[in-house]
Amino acid sequence: MTEAARPKDARRSFWVLLLLGIGVMAAVDEIVFHQLLSWHHFYDESSNDAALASDGALHAAELIVIVAALFLFADLRVRRALSVPWAWSGFFVGAGAFQLFDGVVDHKILRVHQVRYGVDILPYDLAWIGFALLMLAIGTALAWRARSLEAANLPRRAEARG
Repeated sequence: MTEAARPKDARRSFWVLLLLGIGVMAAVDEIVFHQLLSWHHFYDESSNDAALASDGALHAAELIVIVAALFLFADLRVRRALSVPWAWSGFFVGAGAFQLFDGVVDHKILRVHQVRYGVDILPYDLAWIGFALLMLAIGTALAWRARSLEAANLPRRAEARG
């Protein structure tokens, strides 16, 4: 069976890379905003020790998610079942979903931390949530493109099998 005729696993490609997008965005948040800029910790409503412990727990969880996603990604690659357009869509949807969840649920509903302290928070919130919505929009546009490409390739796949 030729590479073009080999069936791709669109659904799994999307979900595996969605998981990777969540892990990568959590890592970016942890490394950039928690460690390098020291703007906040995962849980800021207690002692400094509790804040550092919560950052460690977030870091451990993000690493588990990234490693699991990379193993699942490797399986897709080995089986030659990776649908690259669906994978990119999943990555951006996952990254955007993490960012949106963090900005709305963690920052506003649960109030476990804010983006930054000691400043007017509105521009930071707008940028944080705006970036999340941008990534979700990119992921959605890529999903539409993947669906269109998939529909265009269906007749060729049927001919290759026949």
